[in-house]
Amino acid sequence: MKRKLVTLLPYAAVLGVSFYLLPLLMRDTGGAMFLMLAVMPLAAFLTGVVYGVRNGFCLLLPAAAVILFAPTVLLYYNETAWSYALFYPGIVLAGNGVGRLFYKKR
Repeated sequence: MKRKLVTLLPYAAVLGVSFYLLPLLMRDTGGAMFLMLAVMPLAAFLTGVVYGVRNGFCLLLPAAAVILFAPTVLLYYNETAWSYALFYPGIVLAGNGVGRLFYKKR
């Protein structure tokens, strides 16, 4: 289990950077919507795909996405952003599933 967590750390760091540093670039509502609906989900999906290709399927990565995103709602957003706490882990889970398809072929 410890080895699984160690392999998860770089991917969780990428999610953390995406969730904590990208909101600092938000200047207006349009930019915020672009980041929250395009850039951050793309980063989450690609993180899931790369993890799936390299390590196979794991439910810890979507769990890490929930744990990492939930505090950002209190830091950067209002209460309407709580729905994204389920949206981003779903995106990570989908990316991890897609990456898992290519795990056997590697």
